[in-house]
Amino acid sequence: MARRGTVGALLGSGLVAIAALGGAGGYGVGLLTAVDGSAAAVGTAAPLGTVRPSTPSPAATPTEKPRKVVPDKSAPLDADELRYKTRRFTVQDVYRSEVSARVPANWNETQPDPPRTSRFTDPTGKRWLRIEAGFTIQRAPAASMAARIAELNRLPKDQMIKYLANTVEGKYATLAYTYVPPKALAPVATLRYVIVRWVADDSGLCAVEMSSTGLPQDKEALLAVLDKASETVVRRDSPLESEQPS
Repeated sequence: MARRGTVGALLGSGLVAIAALGGAGGYGVGLLTAVDGSAAAVGTAAPLGTVRPSTPSPAATPTEKPRKVVPDKSAPLDADELRYKTRRFTVQDVYRSEVSARVPANWNETQPDPPRTSRFTDPTGKRWLRIEAGFTIQRAPAASMAARIAELNRLPKDQMIKYLANTVEGKYATLAYTYVPPKALAPVATLRYVIVRWVADDSGLCAVEMSSTGLPQDKEALLAVLDKASETVVRRDSPLESEQPS
């Protein structure tokens, strides 16, 4: 209940959204113990007030000016109408991870090749939940979030990154921001709303990364989807076939 109270307070403060983000309650039971804790990264993400775009290197590709945003006036995703079911899937990177989590029941699953993530997309194609595992468990969620902020700071200016909130609390680190996809992927410059959450296992190190993406008017429902997934996610690892003894 502490997390929900935090959500309410933040929403009331004007960070509409995301507020929230990162509560301590509801940690998904059953996440595996860290496979390799020897290289645990130590770090705390900077407060959003101190986050600044990094200076592009001389070799960086020239960027276009910010594009004119065309609002998508679709009706917002309604959190009260969402129904969930447990989905089980396998992803692989350094390890093969069997993952389960509760996600919206009518969202379709797709995976890249190789399947490092699973993505669940709503019927309109405008909202989705991405869940990633299979990576080495070696740094704290806060350090993973700081690394992501550094990556976002290097994106071209025409993607118009705007940070909204970041929190580190309990088992979670959570980052919220808006951006415009690159022109090659989205000829119409529609603003996207993203909440990324890093979930720790019992060692305190990040075992699962997930993100909930949609439109700005979807922010409350996107947070509800992310909360449900992060509260129920379970990761179990096994070695890849190439690592198994003959």
